[in-house]
Amino acid sequence: MKSREARVAIHVAAVLFGLTGIFGELIQGSAWLITAGRAAFASLGLLLFMRHTGHRLTWPQGTVARFIGLAGLLLAVHWVSFFMAVKVGGIAIATLGFASFPAFITLLEGLLFRERTRASEWAIVGLVSLGLIGVAPSFDFQDEATIGLLWAIGSGLSFALFTLANRKAVDHLPAHALACLENALVAVLTLPWCLTEFATLRALDWFWIFMLGVVCTAFSHALLVASLSRLKARSAAIVIALEPVYAIAFAALFFAQYPPARAILGGALIITAILASGAARGRKPATTADRLDING
Repeated sequence: MKSREARVAIHVAAVLFGLTGIFGELIQGSAWLITAGRAAFASLGLLLFMRHTGHRLTWPQGTVARFIGLAGLLLAVHWVSFFMAVKVGGIAIATLGFASFPAFITLLEGLLFRERTRASEWAIVGLVSLGLIGVAPSFDFQDEATIGLLWAIGSGLSFALFTLANRKAVDHLPAHALACLENALVAVLTLPWCLTEFATLRALDWFWIFMLGVVCTAFSHALLVASLSRLKARSAAIVIALEPVYAIAFAALFFAQYPPARAILGGALIITAILASGAARGRKPATTADRLDING
């Protein structure tokens, strides 16, 4: 892949990630069903891709296997809570609340890995916190939008934990294999909670779930990994940070969901924090872990 093709690929991946909430809104099913269907189609798509490219899928042993199992559980929690946020609070609130995950990563790295938190990273946490206050429609827990934001923040927290769990596995498996195994685990964990729902799905819902799993998850994953063969992690992170912008634009275009000015300001603070976080990580030596935050 040439550099120009890599830049196009990363922007297409960001657009596809931004469509995730749109499909969550379109599918007439529970967050459990959407998560299970997405994970099943994504794991199947990644498995077929690996067979096509000559890669074998093997389940690791020991500590690595346990961390992959933990990561799969956290990914399931992340997706279920994100789609709950979409259903309850709307696409904009769900996406912006989830975008709080860089702040959680900063806090959890210091807590779990005893890594020193720099002043610039505390500034990122502060920006995200201010942004979430702006995004919050009210502080009334009877307000559905507020409940949706809490689900979205839970989605950001679980994604941060998922990212940190992956740090223990990414050096032992290729990116496609790791994502395939984790998506398969998500499907296994969530299918029992929604099996009866699949019988009532419309044909159109099946199509949306297919698009969500294959196009917005497996295909976007392949694009992102391919682009990282030519782009620096910092450059990729800055482009992927545009995901909330695309999601809000799509929500306005397809569902006439227009966030109020206060939420837009809060969102701008959160996106600024994401960009600053990506830039800060780009100044560190590149690691596999920095390049695998791709299941959002």
